[in-house]
Amino acid sequence: MKETMLWVNGQWQDTKESYDLKSPYSGEIIAKVAKASVQEVERAIEGAQEAFLAFKKTTAYERAEILYKVVDIMRRRKEELAEILAHEAGKPLSAGSAEIDRTIATYQFAAEGAKQAMGETVPMDAAPGAGDRIGWTKREPLGVISAITPFNFPFNLVAHKLGPAFAVGNTVVLKPATQTPLSAIVMAEIFKKAGLPDGVLQIVTGSGGELSDTLVTHPFVKKVTFTGSGKVGLGIKEKVGLRKVTLELGSNAAVIVEPSTPIEKIIKRCVSGAFSFAGQVCISLQRIYVHASIIEEFTNAFVKETEKLVVGDPLNKNTDVSAMINPGEVKRIRAWIEEAKAQGAIVATGGTFTERTLTPTVMTHVTADMKIVCQETFAPIVSIVSYETLDDAIRLVNESEFGLNAGIYTNVLPDALHAADELQAGAIIINDIPTFRVDNMPYGGVKMSGYGREGIKWAIEEMTDTKFIAMKKTF
Repeated sequence: MKETMLWVNGQWQDTKESYDLKSPYSGEIIAKVAKASVQEVERAIEGAQEAFLAFKKTTAYERAEILYKVVDIMRRRKEELAEILAHEAGKPLSAGSAEIDRTIATYQFAAEGAKQAMGETVPMDAAPGAGDRIGWTKREPLGVISAITPFNFPFNLVAHKLGPAFAVGNTVVLKPATQTPLSAIVMAEIFKKAGLPDGVLQIVTGSGGELSDTLVTHPFVKKVTFTGSGKVGLGIKEKVGLRKVTLELGSNAAVIVEPSTPIEKIIKRCVSGAFSFAGQVCISLQRIYVHASIIEEFTNAFVKETEKLVVGDPLNKNTDVSAMINPGEVKRIRAWIEEAKAQGAIVATGGTFTERTLTPTVMTHVTADMKIVCQETFAPIVSIVSYETLDDAIRLVNESEFGLNAGIYTNVLPDALHAADELQAGAIIINDIPTFRVDNMPYGGVKMSGYGREGIKWAIEEMTDTKFIAMKKTF
């Protein structure tokens, strides 16, 4: 069993308290994790501020080289890192391997982004009386960034915060999810080997409820970047004051399937989008709106493909779906399914439980007010709903309080463009599932799905300030 410590000012530091980290699949204790106090978080933030004074003076080339070295180390340790995900998050090895590949790409994009944080010239002579001046802008790092991350992509979502922050000279205090600290801790080792100066990355583990106020309100913190629940995100938004903030919150991703769609070509993709990592993905496919003329064909094919999925140990290479993150989440979604059934919904397949798992579940005959439809399930469950016209489908998608990603399958170009204009989401994915994301695209939501954008280029903009400089040519 592993015992962890805090990573503060380039050193491992023990704490008075710790907590047991349990495997989502087996329930066994896999680590004793250091539990930081408020005072220890304050020291980490103060250390990050001191480190920033030197790190901001490093060159873009130097910062890029550190990130390229991280990429090289992660490539060599890919299998080990995927196994960490299986142990602490219950993520099947195939999904874990895919996450490591994306994480490597994210740090590579960040390394390249370090060399592309450019300013621009301003045509001063366009303004009356300013023809004897030249003007330009530059992007400058903010300082200390507090990063609070969730359990579901503990390598890649951390990379979306660390990568762009380091690319432009910021320092970071990272608070990983209580269930997935091991991935953050191994990244401290990797960054150390890659040459990141001491203090630039600080890692504090423990209770978000106990530590978040300090991480959000400390005067040295210049930006907060948070991925997690809407309730916590709203609380952060109320406390950040004039600090910059990025919030990636909940979702309820939907796809529209138009009658021109070749069903046999999209079923496997839709099943993957609904059930990868037991549906515990921010843009997991939760609602499928299928035109009435093809809904029977689509539902039968979807159910048949779903029933091929293997539920089991995440360390087994044949496993497609493993445990949910904890038994409490299984109880919650079980209650939601039973409530929906009592209201007339039908379980087309799945719906069987153990203490820690739910078999991939397909629901039909649902209504818009059922929790499994209108709230974020974060579980291996999907609802299939019939519609008559494209505008009906768009209205149904938009009824959600969330708006992260949405998708549409259609071979009719005007319909695709109409949906792109009318769907209310941060990204519209045409002819693919809304679960699609690559790491150099802008990513973020509207409505209750969040505020701000990730994706390296966009994150760099949000992690820097624009400084304008004007110079008079003559006295």
